[in-house]
Amino acid sequence: MALLALVAILSCLGTSTNAQLSTSYYSYTCPNLSSTVQSVVQSAISQDARVGATLVRLFYHDCFVNGCDGSILLDDTSTFTGEKTAGPNKDSLTTKVFQVVDDIKTAVENACSGVVSCADIVALAAMDSVSILGGPSWDVKLGRRD
Repeated sequence: MALLALVAILSCLGTSTNAQLSTSYYSYTCPNLSSTVQSVVQSAISQDARVGATLVRLFYHDCFVNGCDGSILLDDTSTFTGEKTAGPNKDSLTTKVFQVVDDIKTAVENACSGVVSCADIVALAAMDSVSILGGPSWDVKLGRRD
């Protein structure tokens, strides 16, 4: 009986970690999300191709520290020093890339207010950057929480 309970618990743990993310997470709540993000990324890259690589770097730095949670976008306050100005990010992530993300967030908010997480916006922007610059494209699993 104890073995059966252990197997049941372990099987639940294994499925719960992947159940949250889905390629269709915003299908009903924000159906134009992908095209909205892609449009802003395309515009930014057409003005400066280096933005694409920096968006990929931004995604990496967001995910590397404590998981993909959008925390890289938090501004410092008098009582909080965020990842945005941390040593590895301070000189390598330009204010331009944060402005691009703000532009994406504004466009997404105009399309579907209060629905999409910043972490998902950063993930989509990174994939779009790779694709727009001639690399592969892939389906991004969405549903991250900020």
